[in-house]
Amino acid sequence: MSEILLEPLNKCHIEGIIGIEVACFDVPWSEQSFLQELDNKNAHYLVALVDGEIAGYGGMWMVLDEAYITNIAVLPKFQKRGIATLMIQSLVTMADVRDVLAMTLEVRVSNSVAIALYKKMGFEEFGIRKNYYENNNEDALIMWKHLG
Repeated sequence: MSEILLEPLNKCHIEGIIGIEVACFDVPWSEQSFLQELDNKNAHYLVALVDGEIAGYGGMWMVLDEAYITNIAVLPKFQKRGIATLMIQSLVTMADVRDVLAMTLEVRVSNSVAIALYKKMGFEEFGIRKNYYENNNEDALIMWKHLG
């Protein structure tokens, strides 16, 4: 198996990240959105590289003592290799060393694979955001993980 390397997101990764967005999401973030995240002092993103190819990325915002996972995505051809798990573990560690007390995220209620992964990583269900996703009015499951 190829080695998975994680590194902080920078401008040279944006094109690859957009490709992942288009492959993984019905409503992908724009290039401009990611460029703005690079300037956001509260945003922390990681890129997963496999043999030099961008395989996935994940990010969060950290504000005061909470972190909000904004995105986790892995190209379909790289899924089921532990990349998402490694990225989530790394984001949790980044948050924990900055004295974050809790992390949260939203996930489509239909995304059973992601929900199972988040549960495996210690996130718990805490509620529903009705009609959260604008493209189809699907509900979002709110999940939290308490640190420390």
